[in-house]
Amino acid sequence: MQNGVVDELTDDRSAQRALTAAHLYYVQDRTMEAIARELKTSRSTVSRLLAHARATGIVDIRIRSPFEGPQLLAERIAELHDVVAHVVPVPDDASEVDRLERVSVAAAHLMGELVRPDMTVGVAWGSTTAAISRRLTPKAVHGTTFVQLNGSGNTHSTGLLYASEILGRFAAAYGGSAQQFPVPAFFDDPRTKEAMWRERSTRRILELHAAMDLVVFSTGSAGSRVPSHVYSGGYLEARDLSALEAQAVVGDVATVFYRADGSSDRIALNERATGPRLDLLRRVPRRLCVVSGVTKLASLRGALAARIATDIVVDEATARALVEEPAPSPVME
Repeated sequence: MQNGVVDELTDDRSAQRALTAAHLYYVQDRTMEAIARELKTSRSTVSRLLAHARATGIVDIRIRSPFEGPQLLAERIAELHDVVAHVVPVPDDASEVDRLERVSVAAAHLMGELVRPDMTVGVAWGSTTAAISRRLTPKAVHGTTFVQLNGSGNTHSTGLLYASEILGRFAAAYGGSAQQFPVPAFFDDPRTKEAMWRERSTRRILELHAAMDLVVFSTGSAGSRVPSHVYSGGYLEARDLSALEAQAVVGDVATVFYRADGSSDRIALNERATGPRLDLLRRVPRRLCVVSGVTKLASLRGALAARIATDIVVDEATARALVEEPAPSPVME
């Protein structure tokens, strides 16, 4: 790449030039050759300016299909579950890794619309939010705080690096601050949790949780083909898994577990969990749940029954299964 081209994409005028090129191309329907002449540059530089405009969020491309498929599925899910649904087209024969990648890209794009100045945004750690964090489009947002939803330590490691990398990517993408939650995912004894929750340093994070404007999470599932990190990362012992099965648990959000009807009461592990209670989550104005793969269908249904999502991003196959199978009646606690 020539020095002049590099300068055009990296100096202080790059955003303005990218904006001008994007307006000429997408709004005025000018050709790249015509834009190159007007900007007194090369066609290849115009192409790079347009790519820069898309990558930095200056240009927001949306596709609305009048045909059957994702749009009709999204409308049906909205009718059934009273959520805003975003259905991502994914071939049925796609691998689970590719499916997660496509859903994460769509969720990352949506995050750019949802994040606003002076927000407090809760972020759950896990395989899905990790994938989303790697696909965020940079956007300068003043005064936004990103707070870790639940602790990440276990008997094998502190978990801080894993959780902090996810949280750090969100904060870096939007120019915000990151607030970690340096406690275990699960305490050994509920009384230890009660004592820790009285500490001022812990209360500061809990107060941020209570003030959240937006939260982003996925649902955990023991049977997911892309393993949920809470199940694959050494957080649960065999006796914990047996207890969850005995209590008919279908999934979790930020290490707080629930049943198919959305109830979470009398699940012993929740008394030791450090994630926010489901009733607290329900008070957050916008709650983005991102799910990839039909093996998470039961956990997604449980989350919808619990009313802990206002918006969902889901792949097409899972969306079809969601509308085809009857949902359990929700039980509100």
